[in-house]
Amino acid sequence: MSKKGRLVIIIGVLAMCFLFLWPSIQWYANTPKDAQALALSSLENIKDYSSQRAATDVKQLISDAKANPDAELSADQKWLKKAALKNFKEIGTAVPSPLTLHAALESFVSRSDLQELVETQYRNRILKDKKHYQNSVKLGLDLSGGMNVIVKADLDSVVKSQKDNGVAVDEVALRQRAMEQALETLTGRIDKFGLSSPTIRQQGEDRIYIELPGSAEADQINSIIQGRGILNFRLVDDEATQAFQTYYGQHFDSTFDSQGRLIDPSVIPEDCEVFGFYVTDSYGLDQRRSYLVVKKDIILDGKHIKSARVGTENLTNKPSVDFTLDSEGAQIFGEFTSANIGKSLAILSDNKIKSNATIQSAITGGQVAITGFGQTEARNLEKVLQTAWLDVPLTVETQQVIGASLGDQAIRQGVMAIAIGLLAIMVFMLIWYKGAGVNACVAQVLNLYIMFSILSAFNLTVTLPTIAGMILTIGMAVDANVIIFERIKEERSLGKDRASSIVAGFDNAFWTIMDSNITTFIAAIFMSQLGTGAIQGFAVSLAIGVVSTVFTALVVSRLMFDFNTEVMAKKNISISWRLK
Repeated sequence: MSKKGRLVIIIGVLAMCFLFLWPSIQWYANTPKDAQALALSSLENIKDYSSQRAATDVKQLISDAKANPDAELSADQKWLKKAALKNFKEIGTAVPSPLTLHAALESFVSRSDLQELVETQYRNRILKDKKHYQNSVKLGLDLSGGMNVIVKADLDSVVKSQKDNGVAVDEVALRQRAMEQALETLTGRIDKFGLSSPTIRQQGEDRIYIELPGSAEADQINSIIQGRGILNFRLVDDEATQAFQTYYGQHFDSTFDSQGRLIDPSVIPEDCEVFGFYVTDSYGLDQRRSYLVVKKDIILDGKHIKSARVGTENLTNKPSVDFTLDSEGAQIFGEFTSANIGKSLAILSDNKIKSNATIQSAITGGQVAITGFGQTEARNLEKVLQTAWLDVPLTVETQQVIGASLGDQAIRQGVMAIAIGLLAIMVFMLIWYKGAGVNACVAQVLNLYIMFSILSAFNLTVTLPTIAGMILTIGMAVDANVIIFERIKEERSLGKDRASSIVAGFDNAFWTIMDSNITTFIAAIFMSQLGTGAIQGFAVSLAIGVVSTVFTALVVSRLMFDFNTEVMAKKNISISWRLK
């Protein structure tokens, strides 16, 4: 390979690595802690926060414009100026000069258009931070702190329950479906915490491995995992709902906090709670249509649902969701519906109202039909109910909590270990190999740079085993430089000039370096495929380190030698105390 080719490759690799690292730099160095917390929350919370802040800002803008109609747009309101200019162009009106805040606001057709523009500014900024996090290097549980849980799914009881109900089942298919439902349900439940990158995966046939980075209450997590009260039926308080919606319309920006909690609980009765009523759009995302106030008392728990399917109404042929209750549930539901004809009944799943139906008549016998929605919504409600009737019992087998302070300590110790190891090797190389040691030091720094870049590119997680792999790579990486330098010293001892010694040294060392690193790479690949957890993290970082080691030793170091030879016109090699 020519020297110009090496230079182009090195510049290209370093530039690409910087692009890979940029999201991590933006997230860890340029994103404030409060912005990180907001970006890591759920999309629902982000939407609510953006809407509330937009409403507040619009009020302030209108107030400022009324207080000083001649005030011009400030430097940080370029977004408003750009939108106003677009509005004036669309309506065919000349742009006022100077463009005042009052004139800019007047260019909007309605207040809702202005609020949508302001909300877009918040949303784009938060989602941009969220994207930076998603594309950055993640910190593992042992570094960030959090909780490690292994959950066992009782698949035998699922099979037995279906057989006891007289249902002919394919055991293998039922077990597989039960695990899929359990994984999906847990993922949905845990997402409500807005946790940063939770890990949820199946382990073996009937176990689920969960990692929850960050702080979490053990009792609360256990309640969520074991599914107590996840799906239930509650009575809607129509009078309280109407009063709340009136209040919410007048206090849109001050009803809920950034986490979606009611700021003033006194606006609803003490025996009630307020939840969002959600419908599913064409993309499969929950969209809040309104808020409903429901009683805290649970009328019927989801555990009483035996089966659910989408059917059709006899008269209108419109979709309906039909589900069957067990004997206990049928009795409870029959008594309740008999006493509450004409009132509204809400179905809640994971603190979201999925259906709101009026009780037309007493429903006895355990056969229930819910109507009033399209085919897509019917399918989604069927899925919600199926999750309840499948009823996979989940129990927490093991649970380990790692405090955030331990994570911070691990990070400091890991960084210290890398820094000390790198510094010790650099000092040794500079002392033993003199000027040539500078090449090794540069190669080591670039080695770590490339490793972190690849971790960021593939959104991998940094754990203590990952750091151990990096430290091992530092020690292994210098081996390649040592082999090359010793070969060059041998050639130099034979009386060859600088250029010939360097060429022969690299040529003779090439296959020795490749052989040792290829075998290490193969071992790392096998460990990453066959191992789990800590072993896998160590193997992945080791494999990345092997690739970066070969590149820096054979390409970067070689170019530095050639640069000193041809550009700096050096005749001798500063590579040993015994050679001149």
